Amino acid sequence: MKTAAGTIKQATWSMTMSDFKELTKVRLAVSVVFSSIAGYFLGAYQVDFVSILLLAFGGYCMVGASNAYNQIIEKDLDALMQRTKNRPLPAGRVTRKNALLIAIVLTILGVVSLYFLNPKTALFGAISIFLYTSLYTPLKTKTPLSVFVGAIPGAIPFMLGWVAATNDFGIEPGTLFMIQFFWQFPHFWALGWMLDEDYKNGGFKMLPTGKKDTGTALQIILYTIWMIVISIMPAFGFTGRLELSVIAAIIIFLMGVAMLIFAFKLYEKRDNISARKLMLASVSYITLMQIVFVIDKFI
Repeated sequence: MKTAAGTIKQATWSMTMSDFKELTKVRLAVSVVFSSIAGYFLGAYQVDFVSILLLAFGGYCMVGASNAYNQIIEKDLDALMQRTKNRPLPAGRVTRKNALLIAIVLTILGVVSLYFLNPKTALFGAISIFLYTSLYTPLKTKTPLSVFVGAIPGAIPFMLGWVAATNDFGIEPGTLFMIQFFWQFPHFWALGWMLDEDYKNGGFKMLPTGKKDTGTALQIILYTIWMIVISIMPAFGFTGRLELSVIAAIIIFLMGVAMLIFAFKLYEKRDNISARKLMLASVSYITLMQIVFVIDKFI
C-alpha cells in the first residue's frame, strides 16, 4: 500500500512539474536566460556569479510569468488548436485561478531578483511582461503587426544582460536589442508559416500578408539581411564598448548568409519543409552568434 501511495504521489508531483514547465514554456525560458547571460558576459567588466544567478532566476521568472499570463488570456483559443489544446489550462489540469497565482508570484520574484542587480534591469523586465501580455497577446487575433509588437519584449533579454552588468543603457545594449529584434521576424514568420492552418483555427494573424505567399517570403529575406548587417556592425567601431574582431565578424556573416540561403529556399519553394529548415537555422544562428560574440570578447 505504501509503495502504491508513493508511486501515486511521485506521479502527481511529476505531472505537476510537467504542467509548470509547460505553463512557463521552459525551453523558451531557458533560451531567453541564455541570451541574457550572453549579454551579461559582453557587458561585464568583471564576472560576478551571484549576479549571473540572480539574472538567470529573475529572467526565468519574468519569461515564465509572461507565458502564464498569455495562456490564461488565450485559454479558449488554445483549445481550438492542435498544438496547444493539451496545454494545462485548456486541458483542465490547471485552473485559471491557480495559473494567475503562479504568474503573479513569478512576476514578483522576477522583478525583485532583477532589482537586486539594479533598478534599470527590473524596469526593462517589467516592461517586457507588460508589452507581451497587454499588447502582443491581444493583438495576435487583430493584426499581423502583433509580431512587430511582440518582437520588442522578445528582443529585450540580450540587451537586459548588458544592463544587468553595467546599470547603463546606451549604444551597446541598443545594438544587442536590434540584433535580436530583427532576428525574430524570419524566426517567427517561418514558425507562423509552418503552423498557419493551426493558427487560423485559433483566429491568430501571424504572417505579414496573411498568406503563405511570395510577399511573406520576401519580407523574411529582407529582415534576415537587416539582421546580418546589424550583427556585424560592432566590427566597424560604431557601437562603443561592444566590439567584434574581423574573424568573428566573418564567422557571423557566413552564419547569417547560411540562414539567408534557407530564406531564399522558402521564397523559391514556399512549402512547410523549407519553413521548418529556416526556423531551425534561425535558432542555430541566434545561439551560435551569441556564443561567438562572447568568445571573441575573452580571447
